[in-house]
Amino acid sequence: MIIDDHEVVRRGIAEIVDRAEGLTVVAEAGSVAEAVRRAQLVRPEVLLVDLQLPDGTGIDIIATLREKVPDARPIVLTSFDDDDALASALAAGAKAYLLKTVRGAEIADVVRAVASGRTLLDERTVTRRRADHEDPTADLTPSERRVLELIGDGLSNREIGDRLGVAEKTVKNHITALLSKMGLQRRTQVAAWVAGQRAAGWRG
Repeated sequence: MIIDDHEVVRRGIAEIVDRAEGLTVVAEAGSVAEAVRRAQLVRPEVLLVDLQLPDGTGIDIIATLREKVPDARPIVLTSFDDDDALASALAAGAKAYLLKTVRGAEIADVVRAVASGRTLLDERTVTRRRADHEDPTADLTPSERRVLELIGDGLSNREIGDRLGVAEKTVKNHITALLSKMGLQRRTQVAAWVAGQRAAGWRG
């Protein structure tokens, strides 16, 4: 199934896939809503998903269909060569990430590979691509990471202490350490950072 809001692009991809041996296009869609509705009717084996759609993103489709059509294996086909988009696609469950500059024959090869159960996108690929995007949480201890998450959940220091079974003073020490490691000055900045990261996980 091909999901792209540009009909010319969609038809071009459909032609490439239909001409390839053993592959058939079972449906097309130009929006998130249409894609979700049609995918549940035709239950495709593979989804070729554009990231930018008029009513949302390809990530929305992948996340929704992971529950509704769990056997469908998504491939992102986009013009965005962007590390955040790549990471979001991986987190949502994409099995491959292709740029629209790719050759037609390669699209068919990737569709076949993904249909056969392979994943052409893994955590290592993303980590390598993102190596120059330094992670401010890279040096945090497991306890500091847990405190970071709980700050993001809106818990007070006392509530975090209760949740982790440690004294409030210990929580404050963890926060002092993680602020220093992340280059931040206030607890509210930590909450804002966590909120931004969580939101980025679902943006295309």
